[in-house]
Amino acid sequence: MIVADEVADRAGRARRAGRSATRPRPSLRAALADAIALEIARRRLFSWGAVLFGAGILLFFAIADAPAGPPLLASAAAALAAALLRARFPLFLLFCAIAWIAAGFSAAALRQASVAAPILAIPGSGPVAGFVESLEPRERGARIVLRVVDHGFSLSGEGAFRARVWLRDAGEIATGDYVVGRVRLLPPPQAVRPGGYDFAKEAYFAGIGAVGNALGPLARAEPPLPPGLALAASARLDRLRTDATVRIADLVGGQAGAVAAALLTGKRGLITEETNEALRAAGVYHIVSISGLHMVLVAGTVFFGLRALLALVPTLALGWPIKKIAAACAILAGGLYCVFSGSAVATERAFVMTTIMLGAVILDRPALSMRNLALAALVVLAREPETLVGPSFQMSFSAVAGLIAAAEWAAARRREEAPRPPPGPLERVARAAWLFVFGILTTTLIATLATGPFAAYHFQIANPYGLLGNVLALPIVSILVMPAGVLGMALMPLGLDAPAFVAMGFGVAQVLAVADAVASVPGSRIVVAGFSAGALGALVVALLIAALCVSRLRLLAIAPALVGLVLAVAPARPHLLVDREGRGVALRAGDGRLVVVGRPGEFTIVEWLRADGDARDPADPSLAVGSACDPLGCVARVPAPPPSLAEREGAVALVLDEAAFAEDCARAAIVVTRLRAPPTCTPPLLIDRATLARSGALAIAFVEDGMRIDTVRRADERRPWLRAHPSP
Repeated sequence: MIVADEVADRAGRARRAGRSATRPRPSLRAALADAIALEIARRRLFSWGAVLFGAGILLFFAIADAPAGPPLLASAAAALAAALLRARFPLFLLFCAIAWIAAGFSAAALRQASVAAPILAIPGSGPVAGFVESLEPRERGARIVLRVVDHGFSLSGEGAFRARVWLRDAGEIATGDYVVGRVRLLPPPQAVRPGGYDFAKEAYFAGIGAVGNALGPLARAEPPLPPGLALAASARLDRLRTDATVRIADLVGGQAGAVAAALLTGKRGLITEETNEALRAAGVYHIVSISGLHMVLVAGTVFFGLRALLALVPTLALGWPIKKIAAACAILAGGLYCVFSGSAVATERAFVMTTIMLGAVILDRPALSMRNLALAALVVLAREPETLVGPSFQMSFSAVAGLIAAAEWAAARRREEAPRPPPGPLERVARAAWLFVFGILTTTLIATLATGPFAAYHFQIANPYGLLGNVLALPIVSILVMPAGVLGMALMPLGLDAPAFVAMGFGVAQVLAVADAVASVPGSRIVVAGFSAGALGALVVALLIAALCVSRLRLLAIAPALVGLVLAVAPARPHLLVDREGRGVALRAGDGRLVVVGRPGEFTIVEWLRADGDARDPADPSLAVGSACDPLGCVARVPAPPPSLAEREGAVALVLDEAAFAEDCARAAIVVTRLRAPPTCTPPLLIDRATLARSGALAIAFVEDGMRIDTVRRADERRPWLRAHPSP
């Protein structure tokens, strides 16, 4: 592959030099042909296959439910047609694209069917009994995942019923115990706004059918049946993780101990929200989410450390492939780290990427290449297609794609430079120091630019000083924190881990100090208005073209980038937001800011404000200005109602009691209620219990000819995670 890359680069330079000296500028068709030839020579078509596989997954989640059989057959037929039409290149590409898209569609359909599990149909309270699958200590109490064996709840679906339950006090309960007690459970909630985070969907793919809290302490009891080998093994592993979390947190102490434990075991419950906010504001929150950075540091520590030790033995250094041995041991260490840290989606993805890259070292192939990244993406998406639409997959792969593209560009520039004389000792030291600092600056900047659109879309947050925070914090994490953590985990079975974890805690404390300092700078955390999926899609297309193309075709990224930026800078903002439970609404006032009417949950208000680019706190008194409430309901007015609502002066009524229906239905233009409205209630727009069950939360925009209504749930949508929210 290296030879092919060099030949392609030399051929491209020769063509450019020859044309500039002896030929006129080539035609557009010839230039396009040359660009495509260079893309093929650099083996870029396979990377686009991974993109098309992801497009098939997006297509599955965008349309109504469909079986996996037909697209699977279509993929096989298209692949066969492509093999038969290799001589006719355009048709070959066309059928390859169809095969990739159909394969992605069928992978998503198969995954959705394979994780089917019961979902709570009706909220309620009652006694339960079951096995504790996992336990996460938290600042107050604990959160467990309970595999329920005995219960009296109404379920939709068949299979093992699992619930995520919060405990005020876990007491002596440990993972693997059989417990009994009373709990209050709810179906996993849908998004609080159209385009928002959908926990119901995430819970479905995690196999969780209900969420809630214990109504008292849970007691251990004798199980009526054995837990099974798989549950016993996973419970044992989770108990080891919990014990390690508590030990590390106690050894280090404070929030430094909580963060240090999270970096190694993946259990983040002991980290306070204040610490999380400081890390977010400094742009370094990614260090507490075990992903590519941690996996590379763990595997890299083992790889370089073991290789250095083996090199000290001349017999091994001269007679054995110590580089490959170190790479194999690094893969093993990465696998153990993945399992011990909980095998979260981001961690598994990082392990796949690291394994492929270290495997390339064993096979004498380039470790960092776009082809390897595409292969890693295919492995992850084939196993868990739903991760494609989540921020973790999007941000990690976009960051790595940007870094690889930049590294390839820099390597091509170095090949074109004239050779330099070998530097002296001082110059080598100075150059190494400069490359270290410059490397952190450039990699952080590239990763920030690559992940910025996803952070803004999913979290509505921008961190202007994230570059500063990463430059100051990442060297500490890379040089001290993670190497000390790896050493501590290796010494833990021997009981000699305390000094290593204390050193790790010292490094984490410095990282937290950096985060606090950066977070204290005014403007360190900016809330940006949420933009549409179309804007994000345009920016993603631009990123893919810029990262995957090696020819002048990358200039095509300019057009979608401009479209995405225009749509993102000026997003369409709704005039009215309706809570998914009908407990409240948010109305855009005359000053352009939202006014909250009623009592929706705090989480709902936070999501509304962030999506609107509003940094106010949910308790800000200005949120209630412009609405009037009494025990029967609340009333507010649209500042400039459209003609369809002008006759009733744009009044919006939130009905909390049935006694208010008669007056509000006669006077208000929009009536919102969590109750079932009587047949005599006929305002221009009625949103009652039946409407909310059918659509979920709503976002309403007033336009000249009426209203545009967006809903969380489409009218024809029949996804399995919506079984608990039936459409009447």
